[in-house]
Formats: sequence, structure tokens, C-alpha cells
Amino acid sequence: MNVYAKAVDGLKAAVTAAMNKAIESGALPQAELPDFIIETPADTTHGDFATNAAMAGARAFRMPPFKIAQAITDNLDLTGTMCERFETAGPGFINFFLGSGYYTETLSTICADPEGYGSSDYGKGERVMVEFVSANPTGPMHMGNARGGALGDCLAAVLNKAGYSAYREFYVNDAGNQIEKFGCSLEARYLQIYKGDEVEFPEDGYQGADITELAREYADQYGDALLNADPESRKKALVEYALPKNIKKMQDDMAAYRIVYDKWFFESELHQSGAVKAVVDLLTDKGLTYEQEGAVWYKNKDVLTKKLLAEGKTQQYIDNLELKDDVLIRQNGNPTYFAADIAYHKNKFDRGFETLIDVWGADHHGHVMRMKGAMDAIGYNGDRLNVVLMQLVNLVRDGKPVKMSKRTGKAIQLRDLLEEVPVDSARFLFNTREANTQMDFDLDLAVSQDNQNPVYYVQYAHARICSIFKALEKDGITPRECSAEELALLTAPEERELIGHLALYTNEIISAARDYDPTKITRYVTQLATLFHKFYNACRVKGEDEGIMQARLTLCNCVRAVIKNVLTMFSINCPDSM
Repeated sequence: MNVYAKAVDGLKAAVTAAMNKAIESGALPQAELPDFIIETPADTTHGDFATNAAMAGARAFRMPPFKIAQAITDNLDLTGTMCERFETAGPGFINFFLGSGYYTETLSTICADPEGYGSSDYGKGERVMVEFVSANPTGPMHMGNARGGALGDCLAAVLNKAGYSAYREFYVNDAGNQIEKFGCSLEARYLQIYKGDEVEFPEDGYQGADITELAREYADQYGDALLNADPESRKKALVEYALPKNIKKMQDDMAAYRIVYDKWFFESELHQSGAVKAVVDLLTDKGLTYEQEGAVWYKNKDVLTKKLLAEGKTQQYIDNLELKDDVLIRQNGNPTYFAADIAYHKNKFDRGFETLIDVWGADHHGHVMRMKGAMDAIGYNGDRLNVVLMQLVNLVRDGKPVKMSKRTGKAIQLRDLLEEVPVDSARFLFNTREANTQMDFDLDLAVSQDNQNPVYYVQYAHARICSIFKALEKDGITPRECSAEELALLTAPEERELIGHLALYTNEIISAARDYDPTKITRYVTQLATLFHKFYNACRVKGEDEGIMQARLTLCNCVRAVIKNVLTMFSINCPDSM
């Protein structure tokens, strides 16, 4: 049960009933009730909740807000609202103060199901596909993949907690132009082993040391067997050797990062099944393609112009976007990445997913609108495709940017990061900044074991609570279930503030799921740790009256349970001692 939502719903019903009574008595004129909100004030000394009903009703009732507030409060019955009193303030705000029942019910709810606390049916079991990382398999994974992995995996976890059915997928681009370039790059490095610099490297080839290493590994294993082969056979053999190795490294890196995908989807499957050709044919049948200079083009500009005009955008706005059409089939007959991407997203919808979430780098922002438009064009709802755009990550050490790995002297890769930084830190820290903000990842902070490191700070709060229970156990003190009367003894400001924060957890989960923003939960649990330390410094546990001691132990246990709940959800360790 969501105690916070129960309190909000109760107040909303009470205020609505009060306005209706005021209308019936003539204190307010006949009018349609205004939309109003119940919110938590920034300064809780003004109340635990507040409503803007009086201000919202000023136009409908044609009265000053303070008179509307008076009419509402004259008819307000707080029975069943979990609040014990109210007061008006300012131009017409009505502030509400919670009674002890709210706090005791919050603790009792957590105690009844610590692991399940925070769960809800908000998502109604809706099937959501979260596709993230999807790194190019022609080279090692980088820092963007590290951030995308943590964000995508924790977003899926939050969605599941909020009652959705989230599915994690990695899209492997093992076909198309990049694989052709991969093969040409491997071929050049392989031939250079035997023929030296007389073999030119492709101008647009992949320059990474990993290409040279793969070519050398093949030569060490199979020798010069490919020297006299025709180029296509040689490239094919090298790609068939190297690509599975790169994909295996990706899978190993993701496993080390504690990410388990429901499916690794291979682009090659789309081509082999005819799905890419089929989606181009579908667009052609709808009159949305044309041929020009031997290539097949998609009428992206027409599709998006109609969509944007229907949404009320002006022609000037649309002209400023400088929309262009897109190639689907190149002159050589090969499909483009865009054609395969349309087929892939169609495949997602065809598998029964109701909402699609893609985590992309910010450099793909121009791709978002045209993919949504393409979904509309083939008969699906483009608004059911949502893209989380992720800004760049800058690595920092000693306050200075870091480009190279100390260990290898090369550009830092995901694997290098995980060898240097604890996985707990990486997963937590990458979820402390919203995806749309550029991020400085501080390597010194990530390895530090002090309260400056947010994940250490949260883990320490959990370990500290565990140590409290261990110390009391040595003294023969055993926690027990408390009565509502005993829990009602927790009236100190620090106790109420801490319990109030515990009560927000379910709503924070729902908010994070709704906004596709798992960083809300790292902020929540960090604040929970802060409030616990504040409580512990202000309120003694041992040495108090037995009833209040047990009530405070219950509170400690609830905090411990919620911290563990969050960290477990995010696949972060939750140590009992540090």
C-alpha cells in the first residue's frame, strides 16, 4: 500500500467534498470545480501538504482566493485523510499537517514486506522494450557505453518496480556498411603482416590497435593461408574469425557490469529473414519511396511535414528544420542503416511490445524525429517510441581530463574503467546525473572510500544500521514487533522527517519510471542516508525507555530495508560491514 498516495488521494477527496458542500450552502457560487493539486511544500514547517484549490478556483467562482479558502475550510472534514489539522496562508493556500497515523502506517507497511516495498501496479503490466548500449561490434566499448549501460539497466529495473514488464535488449550491428569497412580494415592489417607498408590502409578504415591485434591473432593461428585468396573470400574469413571474438568481449563486459540482457538481437537476422526488404516494399506500396540515381529514397520530408502540420506547427518552423529525404537502398543494392533500423523497430512492435525505449547518444538527436515518423508511416504509433538522449562523459582525475588508460596507454575503454573502478561505483555514479546533462566522471571519487563517494555514503548508512543491531545483540537486546502506540512515540522532528522520506519511496519509483529517469532514485536514497545520519546523531537508540527504543529500532530497520531495496534493484552490493 502506498501511504503517501493514500494521504494525497484522501486530501483531494476531502477538498473536493468541501467545495461541493460550500456550493450547496451558497458559500460558493454554482460552477464547475477547478483542477487543483495536493503537493508537498518546499518548507515543511508550513505543513506536510498544501493545496492551491482556492487560487485555482478564482476564475470559476469569480471570488478572491482567500474567500474561497475560507469557504473550503468552513466545510472541510479531515476524517480519513491522515491529517490532523489545517491552516490557511498567504493569498489562499491551505496547508495540512499529518497525524501520527501516517507515520505509524508507513513503518508498518515497510515491515510487512521489506523487499516488496516501493512496488506498485502503476505500469499495469505494460510490455516495454528497453534497448541500450547496442555498441558497434567492430571495436571496443567506450565511456558512452558505460553510461548508457548503467542508465538503461537501472531504468529497466525501475520500470519493473513500477509495475511494467521491462525487457532488455542489445542490438548488434553485424551487417551493413560498418562490417564491410571492418573487413577491409582487417584485410589491410593482415596483408601488411606479410607485405609491409606497400599495402595501403583504407582511408576510412578502422585505425584502432584492436584491428591489428585481431589480424595478428589470425595470422598466428592460420598463417598466410589467405594471402592468395580472392579479396572477398579473404575479408569474409577474417570477419567470421574476428566478429564473434568482439561480440564475446562485449557480452563479457556487460556481464562484468552486471547487465543481463533478455536478448542479443543481431541485425543480420533482419536481412536474412527478408524483413529489411519487406519494410522497403511496404513503404513503396504506400507511395512513400522514389528512385533517383539508382538509389531508393524514403519521402521523409513529406511524412514529417504532414505530421508536424497536424500537430499545429507552422510552415516556418518546419522550414527551419531543413528536413531531407533518406536513402533506403544504395546504388549498389545494399540497404542503409536507416532501412534496417525501421525494420528492427517494426520487429519490436510485432513482438508485442507496447512501448519502445531507446537509449542513444546525443549525436543521434536528428535520428529521433525521422524514426518516429517512419513508425507512423508503416502503420504504427511513432509516439510509442521514446528515446532517451545521453550526453557525453568526460573522465577526470586530479581535476584534469583523462584520455588514456594508465595500464595500456590507449584510449580508455569500458573494460579499462571496470578494472580500475568498482562496479558499484560505476553503476551508481553514472545514475547521479540526468542523461541529458554532460557528465564529468571523477575517477578519484569513484575509488574513494569516504562519504564524498555517494555509493560509499549510502552503503555505509546500511552497514552502520547493521552494526547497531549487532552491538545491541551482544547486550542481549533483541528487536521485536512494535504496537501502533509505540510507533506513535516517534515524534521528534528528525524521526518524522526520516519517516516522511520513507513514505515517498513508492511515488519516487513511479516518478522515475514515468520520466525515464533512474537518477531520481539515487538522489532519493542518498537523501535517505543523510536523514538517517541526522536522526542517529539526534536520537539515542540504546538507553531509552524500552518502548521508544524498540520503535527507533523499527525505524532503523525500515531505513536499512529501503536502502537494501534500492541497491539490490540497481544490482549494487549492500554490505553489512565496511
